Amino acid sequence: MLGGELQTCGHDPLTGFYRDGCCDVGAEDIGVHSVCVEVDEEFLAFSLRAGNDLTTPKPEIGFPGLKPGDRWCICASRWKEALDAGVAPPVHLVATHRATLEWVSLAELEAHAR
Repeated sequence: MLGGELQTCGHDPLTGFYRDGCCDVGAEDIGVHSVCVEVDEEFLAFSLRAGNDLTTPKPEIGFPGLKPGDRWCICASRWKEALDAGVAPPVHLVATHRATLEWVSLAELEAHAR
């Protein structure tokens, strides 16, 4: 995002579309899971209302469920929706892929940087 090498977003829980800890994107990732965030109660509730339950574990797909404070790669479009709703979670810029800029501005991301 900031011109350097993409940093790791999180390993506990293991995040990223490719489950390698990074918010890297590729042709297979049609959701563009490019934004490294630190989830909070507001965002988790917002996501649930939007139809994406991020708190319930789904062991059959290796998803542990998230709790406030966890770092997770989310879709750029979902972060934009959360921004517009006033509940955008904090962003870790060095771990956010530059593809995110197709949905939101750098200034918007910087305003929510942690």
